[in-house]
Amino acid sequence: MATPDHSADQATAAKSTLESIQIRGFRSLADVRLDALPNVTVLIGANGSGKSNLFRFFEMCSWMLRSGKLAEFVARQGGADDQLFGGREVTPLIEANISIRTGKGRNDYRFSLAWAQPDRLIFLDESFRFSRAGFPTEADWQQLGSAHSEARIVDAAQDRYPGVNPKTAHTIRRLLNSCVVYQFHDTSERSRFKQLWDVDDNRQLRSDGGNLAAVLLRLEHEDPRRYELICRQIARILPGFDCFDLVEQYGKVALRWQRKGVGKTYGAHLTSDGSLRFFALVTLLNLPRKMMPDVVLLDEPELGLHPAAVELIGHMIAKVSHDRQVDPQVILATQSPALVDLFDLEQIAVLDLDDGRTICRQLDRDEYRVWLEDDYTAGELWNMNVLEGRP
Repeated sequence: MATPDHSADQATAAKSTLESIQIRGFRSLADVRLDALPNVTVLIGANGSGKSNLFRFFEMCSWMLRSGKLAEFVARQGGADDQLFGGREVTPLIEANISIRTGKGRNDYRFSLAWAQPDRLIFLDESFRFSRAGFPTEADWQQLGSAHSEARIVDAAQDRYPGVNPKTAHTIRRLLNSCVVYQFHDTSERSRFKQLWDVDDNRQLRSDGGNLAAVLLRLEHEDPRRYELICRQIARILPGFDCFDLVEQYGKVALRWQRKGVGKTYGAHLTSDGSLRFFALVTLLNLPRKMMPDVVLLDEPELGLHPAAVELIGHMIAKVSHDRQVDPQVILATQSPALVDLFDLEQIAVLDLDDGRTICRQLDRDEYRVWLEDDYTAGELWNMNVLEGRP
């Protein structure tokens, strides 16, 4: 009997969430799987265990679903051979299987990429499907061919690929295209925090926080209560902070702020590294939902922050992802036991390196029940290496 076509009458879902992901052959991710992803997933592990490689994979997906930029991503990242685990002589393919849940059912997207001359990646397989919730069988895969150099699901999502369901393709593309890796580490003299920025570049905070001043200026004009909340949250950790001083000049704006009781304002070049990162984190985690991506990936947000600031940021992360049906998912990589303490064991995934391969374990609270009954926290268990994931 033929498998029913579950995709034919799929309605556009209001909210999509990343349910599971399997990656094979990408850098150190020889074979990694994350299942039943919660609202917040906390990645812990030693330096070099593969946390950054997992983030780079999401970055690759975002690039390749942004209207054909896989080739550019690969070139910027050192070429195709560097993306394959152990190089092309060891690993011939990068393979991925991604599941996205909506209110109507599950959207699956799979692809495999192979090395090709001179040093690029081409698709050997690309396909997707929608399986409606409650049906006993899964839908058939909708094939997008092979030997192409850019993702065809981009065309399928715009109803330019015959014979496939554009709604399913759009759901998959929208979520993966909106995954953003936020890393606010660069506070050097050439940091984009310290540059004048176009005031119109304010739709969403950039991954490096460069357009922070433009985003804050928009909030000050359009959502003053939210803007004031951001200022109050910053002042909780930086008592001398009063508010930002954002003035548009010839279509540009610079990041400046006012100190309490002092008439002078301070630019980003006179602001500590930790304060700049804290400004960006507090702003990101207090943005309105329409200005946030569906999946927020945070790379070591604790860098350079006071312990009190780390705790406040942790509470903000938990709050911003509270409602799975509305709020964004967060995937967080951290080296901070204090930050780990703020989340449940079921939200933690431990990454280890074994012979160059990343091994990923999602934790089960029952395995550590004896420790938890003795009031050990997740951070303490990690420090004691009970959870492993330490050098």
